[in-house]
Amino acid sequence: MPVILRCLKMSSRLYTPNKLTGQVRHSLLSVSSELKPVNIGEITSAEDSFRLNYVTGNLFSCPEDEALAHCISEDCRMGAGIAVMFKQKFNGVEELKAQKKLPGQCAVLKRDRRFVYYLITKKKASQKPTYDSLRQSLKDMKAHCKLNGVTRISMPRIGCGLDKLSWDRVSLILEQVFKHTNISITVYSLPKRAETRVIQENMRR
Repeated sequence: MPVILRCLKMSSRLYTPNKLTGQVRHSLLSVSSELKPVNIGEITSAEDSFRLNYVTGNLFSCPEDEALAHCISEDCRMGAGIAVMFKQKFNGVEELKAQKKLPGQCAVLKRDRRFVYYLITKKKASQKPTYDSLRQSLKDMKAHCKLNGVTRISMPRIGCGLDKLSWDRVSLILEQVFKHTNISITVYSLPKRAETRVIQENMRR
């Protein structure tokens, strides 16, 4: 028998369709057994893990490496509300003024291990902010956070004390601005009686 015919007969015996299918199946099973199962629900993007948390308590009791934020006017008066406490705790009024930030922007102080953000939402302390100026100042703050690796911010219910904005709308703006980031925001609220007392005391200063 010619050599070529003998080789063809041998190959047909060695690699019949059934045997070939069995070999492929065995190879696939071997490979799949080495792969770890993946739970799709556990895959989360680092750029899409924003969370909005709520805490009842003193804002300044938050961790000392956590950024802080609140709203002020362009003139940096900080003469009422929680702004008075920020001024007393972090000083820096001249440092803030030197940054020459306008409504819709954000001034920043660096204090120890944290950044302190001053959202400029209006021109003068006697005025009221708009939702648009608040949104723009939050976007400016977000840009600084991303550049500096800030992932945690604590704040009061910004714009909703003496400035009289609606928290329902403000919280929605926060979610819209930060929803595709890895930044977590914790909103601190005092118990109602304590909040009223603090506001009244600060208004008398």
